[in-house]
Formats: sequence, structure tokens, C-alpha cells
Amino acid sequence: MALTVSPLLLLLVLAATASSPLLAVAAPTLPPSPSPVPPPPCVPPHPTVAFLRARCGSTQYHLTCYDSLIAYGCAFQTSPVKLARAAADVNAARLRALSAGVKELAARGGVPAAEAAALRECASTVSTAAGLAKETAAELAKLDAAGAAAGKSQVRWAISNAQTWLSAAMTNEATCADGLGAAGPAKSPAARDVVIGVVSAKEHTSIALALVNGMPLPPL
Repeated sequence: MALTVSPLLLLLVLAATASSPLLAVAAPTLPPSPSPVPPPPCVPPHPTVAFLRARCGSTQYHLTCYDSLIAYGCAFQTSPVKLARAAADVNAARLRALSAGVKELAARGGVPAAEAAALRECASTVSTAAGLAKETAAELAKLDAAGAAAGKSQVRWAISNAQTWLSAAMTNEATCADGLGAAGPAKSPAARDVVIGVVSAKEHTSIALALVNGMPLPPL
């Protein structure tokens, strides 16, 4: 089945790949953000595909959810915990790449001083968001490792932490976009690319949060 790429992500890829060292002097653009390296190729079994489609259906970005996580199907199979962990890992990797790209962009020069300051602040807040997503993945990894031995309190604690951290990551992403807006209209290619990148990253954070919210809670 052919995978459908979201228009927003396609815009990000086109905007990123259009940049080159020759063009960067006159119109700095955000460097391409590498996708997380997927696991060795495998063909997820039908139950895994059906599971992922159903879980992604609970998110706001169904197609992006499926497209970004299907490569990890043989790893999460039909486990809500493993799926949420995979989403958090993908989210963290994208945020790290975005932060590094924005930092590089701010260091190149060629943008107004106010915008350069906003880009540096954005790189910092997105880096913090990446750390929060990484913490989420680590918390879910501990829960996954505990397996059936995990107590009710551990499960609830892990889910609560993941919800808190991912919500905070989304706040940081919004702070980045707001900061660029406060620096003036995003008219330069640099600012436009960063805004597109932040919106795309926020989609993945939203997906990870929705999948965490969908994890079953043990009865009290």
C-alpha cells in the first residue's frame, strides 16, 4: 500500500532540500532534518498494521502517525507501551534535528538581529522539548521492561509523567513559534522554514501524546 505524506511535511522537505551553500548567503534556509534511522527492514504482520491504523485513528494526524511509525511495526507489534515509546523516540529525534538545524541557521548570519536572537532562543526551547521527549521514551522503556510485573502505581506514574513531559514539549514548541512572531513577520526564508519545521515537529509531539493517552490504565 502506498504511503501518503502529509502536505505540511512535504512542504518542509521541499523547503529544506531547496537550500544550498550558494543560496544560503543571500537567503538562509533551514538545513534538512534527517529522519530517525528505522530498524532493519521487515514486513509488519497484518495484526500490527491493523493495530497501528486503529491507534493512529485516535490521533489528530492519522496519516502522519501511520507513515512515521509503520517502519517500527516489528518492534512494537500490538503493544500500546512499545508503540507510545516508538512515537516518543521518533519525536525526540526530530526535535533534536530541528534544534541543531535552527542553531546552525542562527550562526550563519544573513538575518536581522532580532530574528537571529529569536532563532537562538528557538533552538534552546526546541532542544528542551527534545529532552522532554527523550525522558518520555526512557520512562516508557522502563515500564516496558517491567512488563507484567509493573504495579498499578508504576503504570499510572509512567503515564502521568509522559503526559506531563509531552505537554510541556508542545508548550516549548509554541514558545519557539511565538518568539519568531514577536521578532516580526516571518518573511525571510529562514523564519518561514523554521515555522514549518516547528509545526511539523508539533504534529509528532501531538501524536506521541495521543498514543500515551490511549495506553490502558489499570483499575484503582
